[in-house]
Amino acid sequence: MIFTLLQVLVLYFVHPTLQGAVTDYAPNVNVECPDLSTTSLVRVFSPENQTLHPQEQEYTAKRSSQVIPQAWTDWLGDGSRVGYNITMFNTAFPKVGIAIPGGGLRAAQYGAGCLSGLDARNESAKAAGTGGLLQVASYITGLSGGSWVTGSLFFNNWPTIKDLVYGNGNDLSGWQLDIPFVTPDGDNVLSENNQYFYGSILWSIMAKANKGIDTSLTDPWSRMISYHFLNQTSRKNFFTNDSAHGAGQLWSHIPQIPAYQTMQAPFPIIVADSRPVGSNLTTVLSLDAIVYEITPLEIASYDPNLSAGMNLTYAGTYLVNGKSENGSSCVTGFDQAGFVMGTSASLFNQILDFAHNTITDWSKSDSAGLLYVLSRQLQEVRTRADDVANWPNPFNGLKNTTFEDSDKAWIELIDGSSNQENIPYGPLFVKVRDLDVIVTLEGSADDPVNNWPNGTGVIFSAKRQSTLLQSSHQQFPPIPPDPTSFIETGVNSRPTFFGCDPQNPSDFPLVIYLPNAPPITGDDPVTNTATFQLSYTEKHTQIFLDQVHFNTISGFTPNANIPDKNWGTCLQCAAIDRARYKVFPAVPRSDQCQHCFTQYCFDPENPPNKSELPNRKLKFVDPDPQGLSRLGDFFSNNKFKLIGGLIGLFALIAILVGGLMWKRKRTEKQLRYKRVSVLNDYDDAYIGYAQPEMYRLNERRSSR
Repeated sequence: MIFTLLQVLVLYFVHPTLQGAVTDYAPNVNVECPDLSTTSLVRVFSPENQTLHPQEQEYTAKRSSQVIPQAWTDWLGDGSRVGYNITMFNTAFPKVGIAIPGGGLRAAQYGAGCLSGLDARNESAKAAGTGGLLQVASYITGLSGGSWVTGSLFFNNWPTIKDLVYGNGNDLSGWQLDIPFVTPDGDNVLSENNQYFYGSILWSIMAKANKGIDTSLTDPWSRMISYHFLNQTSRKNFFTNDSAHGAGQLWSHIPQIPAYQTMQAPFPIIVADSRPVGSNLTTVLSLDAIVYEITPLEIASYDPNLSAGMNLTYAGTYLVNGKSENGSSCVTGFDQAGFVMGTSASLFNQILDFAHNTITDWSKSDSAGLLYVLSRQLQEVRTRADDVANWPNPFNGLKNTTFEDSDKAWIELIDGSSNQENIPYGPLFVKVRDLDVIVTLEGSADDPVNNWPNGTGVIFSAKRQSTLLQSSHQQFPPIPPDPTSFIETGVNSRPTFFGCDPQNPSDFPLVIYLPNAPPITGDDPVTNTATFQLSYTEKHTQIFLDQVHFNTISGFTPNANIPDKNWGTCLQCAAIDRARYKVFPAVPRSDQCQHCFTQYCFDPENPPNKSELPNRKLKFVDPDPQGLSRLGDFFSNNKFKLIGGLIGLFALIAILVGGLMWKRKRTEKQLRYKRVSVLNDYDDAYIGYAQPEMYRLNERRSSR
């Protein structure tokens, strides 16, 4: 049964107590702009004279002086474990950033599992010595699936990963990943509950379109993301309009969240790429395409070709040379949290095949569901560039000699990995942010066979920084030169520190690389899933996060399948190392830390080898098979028994058939004997002569 939007409206108005409305997804238009004679919505800078948004500068500076020193002390104690007197670094602690790459629900869960292993609030992480790194971080960046876990943490007020993912039985319902993203009531898009779901989503989009703002496929995708990663959605209200399901929650409102106000959390940044307007590209982007970052304060780009930022509160306003195109009229509420996360994960320009009406790499039911929503969206509202996230261009008229979209009314934002930089490194390497340590929670699936990372994202970021961003970004430390080298050295399957011994500490930050890898114990892996898998059973999610958490707190022991008992110390050594260069005179590296660096640092002159990682299983094993998958796993897990059984069955059949044939032949022989005997009884005179009947019987017998 197909429900009309009128029916959905009726359902809404009969519920008097609602947590907002799904129509809160609509921006506010014709809002009075700030006094542009005294303030500006856009700030412009140069690569050589970069500036941060004043409120970002204020937040990170206050947190660095008021919160982070105690967090370092809580983590490292007096420093004796790492061989230092921690009081030496009280005013020189390293500035740390965390990057969470893209990869759909796999990347979101991998990022969550790693963060639990770095969180001082997790008892096993704290006992291992790894819990505490999250608390000393100044920045956290997310891209695509990495943006989902980042946004979810903030809009649920920075809870523990356990409460965030599974719920806390009170105000947090968890991610509910067992409910499919696109077809939450099953494959039948016309089922009653699916129709309620699609009706609510379309109602949100119509509300936005009715404000005169063009929509695209990214809008329903953003609303689907909101149901799982923002608050207000539970199993009880999933198919109702008893809440706004995240509509109305704005990225620019993050500073109002208690965890932000008390400076518990690092400063969040989301990354998206820009497709040149009018290009209609359906392939990967070149490295010179503009990369944008979205913070709670602005949408900006530190790429040399743009170097500008726009006040996020007023994103959605059409500007020309920094002024509202419509006089004093502005737009607010465009920066829906779901839309920001959906923008960073908008990969439809590469996977949406309009000619064949399919979405490649998606399951048949997910593809059918999203295309169904798009078809109804196209019937109801006006859209623009259906395969991208459409943002009114706030930089119209600026940098017209270098910014390729300077004369365009829109910018077309797409998945942050579209230029093959799947790790949101860009914001963390911006020179003015001056980061010392960058932690990579690498959940990419570069390997097309088994979905493990192979360094592709790292390599492309290093290339972009060395060729296009030399004036604006720090450079990347030495890394293996290609994916094959990443694999052969084993650094794609174990924790690795890049950039341990710079000639000058300002040359590049130290990069802590924590890749999604097979369990160090040799167990079957469950974390190397496909990017477009859009649902996970509760059991799979539990085992997934457990495997990632265990790897994160374990490090590796060369040529063994046991945790490194010193890994917590080694991670602390890597995090604190750059502080040695910030004091005068510089402090020598401690013996404990030097021992750690010998094991974990990548030395291009003496690279490690994957042979140090024995018994690692690469092939994914579904921990909770369902339906045909369960049947397939049964056959796979019992193939030798089944083969043996089939052989036995065939042997039994052969014996039975052979026995029947033998019995038939014996019966025929007895019959022939009987018939011959009868003939002999009729005429004894024929004794000694060949009887005709006997001849014919023998003839037939010999022909068998």
